[in-house]
Amino acid sequence: MKRGPLTTVLALVLVVSTMVGLVVASVPLYRAFCKAVGIGGPPRQVAAASEQVRERWVKIRFDASVAKGLDWRFAPQTREMTVRLGEDSLAVFTATNLSDKPVTGNAVFNATPDKIGRYVAKIQCFCFTEQVLEPGQSLDMPVTFVIDPAMADDPHTDEVSTITLSYTFFRAIEPASKGNGRS
Repeated sequence: MKRGPLTTVLALVLVVSTMVGLVVASVPLYRAFCKAVGIGGPPRQVAAASEQVRERWVKIRFDASVAKGLDWRFAPQTREMTVRLGEDSLAVFTATNLSDKPVTGNAVFNATPDKIGRYVAKIQCFCFTEQVLEPGQSLDMPVTFVIDPAMADDPHTDEVSTITLSYTFFRAIEPASKGNGRS
């Protein structure tokens, strides 16, 4: 069976259209997936800490990294702390721009083990906005968070005594119109 050029062109248009559709839908689908399962993706943001503080304590470990292509040093000021469920807690990270140019970065957050991601909520976090560092500048960046007291009622988290909060900074994507006089 021989296919004509029109059939081939239509098939290629369908493949390219499908790929473009997947690219456009990937971010919202990723966010929906992460929200549903409580892993990675944007952190859950709350206006204030829980009014209910539990007697259950968990150790929080902090991890910080910088993606390839971002000439920053980034580290937590405290590697770990112990907190009660429902109690608001503060951790501070320090970032330093090691380059000779201003650089904008975005932080991505993750919590492990994966099953407790839904219980980690941010009150304030440097990961909510882009961070701009001038050449050689260091910046202390706080994160105020709470571990939802509902974690104590989840039998699937009974064995969880340590939670790792990881932040990775990536170079922010510069808008294509920057510097060319267009909006």
